Amino acid sequence: MTGSDLLARGIRTLRVADVPEPVGDARRLLAQALGVGPGRLTVMLPEPVSADSAKAYEGLLVRRAKREPVSHLVGSRTFWGRDFEVNADVLDPRPETEVLVATALEEPFARVLDLGVGSGCILLTLLAERPDATGLGLDLSPGALSVADRNAARLGVAGRASFARSDWFQNADGLFDLIVSNPPYIALDEMPALEPEVRVWEPRLALTDEGDGLGAYRAILSGAAAHLAPKGRLMVEIGPTQAEAVARIGAAQGLAPPEIRRDLDGRARVCLFRVP
Repeated sequence: MTGSDLLARGIRTLRVADVPEPVGDARRLLAQALGVGPGRLTVMLPEPVSADSAKAYEGLLVRRAKREPVSHLVGSRTFWGRDFEVNADVLDPRPETEVLVATALEEPFARVLDLGVGSGCILLTLLAERPDATGLGLDLSPGALSVADRNAARLGVAGRASFARSDWFQNADGLFDLIVSNPPYIALDEMPALEPEVRVWEPRLALTDEGDGLGAYRAILSGAAAHLAPKGRLMVEIGPTQAEAVARIGAAQGLAPPEIRRDLDGRARVCLFRVP
């Protein structure tokens, strides 16, 4: 059986399972099973495939048909041009979160705190882009912290990144001139509408506060002033309808109205608060 034969079978399998992008996913999983980069798959398609590779591909298709994310199956996801290890302990890095990184990089910073560090995609990207900066990543999940630690080594920034288990600011030490967070902002009543790849396979702790979706912002905005250096910046990723609510929470803590950054679809995506 050739690669083309297997690919055609894979596309059919994923279509029957109502997987949203069956062609792209079938190709990506076949490249994984063959042990080649996605860019080399086309030249491999006419070639015969070993029984072991075919079996590995079938196993990946079965898992994808159950809507397990492709990133979990291949073990990584690209973010800001770099590959990050991901698994069921962390959220998949998403293109929308690159808006947060771009906002952070608008101005210099020396010490950064990432609340809810997850895979480390935000903190470690910032450290990779700013070779003189150091950072602390906090998370309540031991599994997430392990992933972030491995990603720090993967990106060559382990010497400038530290991690600790913490409930928001609980174990934050010292002052930071930049605080970033992509917190759980999905309201409990919104969870059933999520795609299975998210609702079933990603960590619930990183998705929802089990309430109105604003609980994390209340915790972050109430504690930020004690941990920001003078002229520091605090920026949080938000859901596209949450800008006004987050601004009100900030106002209740004495913060000036935030600057809003929008994603490529024009949706409010980041609230940037400044301290004097």
